Amino acid sequence: MNTILQLNHLKKHYASQKAVDDISFNIERGSIFGLLGPNGAGKTTLLRMITGIFFPDEGEIIFDGHRFNAMDDIINIGYMPEERGLYKKMKIGEQVLYLAQLKGLSRKDATEKIKYWFKKMEMETWWNKKVEDLSKGMSQKLQFVTTVLHEPKLIILDEPFSGLDPVNANLIKDEIYNLSQKGSTIIFSTHRMEQVEEICDHIVLVNLGKKILDGTVNDVKQQYKQNLFRIDFDQEVLPEHVAIHLFDVKSAEKKRVIIQKHDDYSNNDILQYFISKGLGVVSFQEILPSLNDIFIRLVEGTKATTRSFQPVA
Repeated sequence: MNTILQLNHLKKHYASQKAVDDISFNIERGSIFGLLGPNGAGKTTLLRMITGIFFPDEGEIIFDGHRFNAMDDIINIGYMPEERGLYKKMKIGEQVLYLAQLKGLSRKDATEKIKYWFKKMEMETWWNKKVEDLSKGMSQKLQFVTTVLHEPKLIILDEPFSGLDPVNANLIKDEIYNLSQKGSTIIFSTHRMEQVEEICDHIVLVNLGKKILDGTVNDVKQQYKQNLFRIDFDQEVLPEHVAIHLFDVKSAEKKRVIIQKHDDYSNNDILQYFISKGLGVVSFQEILPSLNDIFIRLVEGTKATTRSFQPVA
């Protein structure tokens, strides 16, 4: 993969507030990239600079190998904002056709693509409905279609699963995977950490206008692991089995214990200890932190101090 989007030292101020304070990161072509942060962190301002709605006060954006120019490059970007922007009184078919033509499609090509996507997303009977007649979840599906219809190189989805039931959430998720496999790059912004873990290749976490984390999902979880292990045995564990200096016991329940291993000892040391006690180890699994745990830990940390954290290399 190669880089499709590069942000170099972006800054954006509103009066005395630093909405984006010297943020840099790269996004690889064809990846599904998670942009994370609490409310007010600077995510929306970043997205609006990437789409040319706002201009940075300082820094530059490199898109597809050249300096970003909103007039020329916006045709290659699809943006689904958290605040929906559909015309409530307009018929859905006419509205999607209009938006597709704004993105450079001919009326014929737009009509063909609309029919394709309406069938794919189970929206074939929606053509003559109005947006105001749709539920929040139905509006979400419609907004998704208008975002991806023109096959943009970069697709930005801000809270795309909001209001969707599990069936339609899976439908959208499958299409995100399909678009990525076909070469589109996805920026996925959400508060739902479990969705990020499942979908994203790479994440950036911002808070108070600064980048505080940058790396692949696996690398981030490895960086913040705490030597926790879940061990299952073939018999009940007794107190004398876990009275040892190799680890601290976090919990013990019948045939399972959760321990925190001391840094001076290896996994083999732990296994050999339990085997020496006559216990049969059924499974030995490291417990990695969830992105939600890491998110809370770092966001609370930036509230408590003004210093910035070191990002993942």
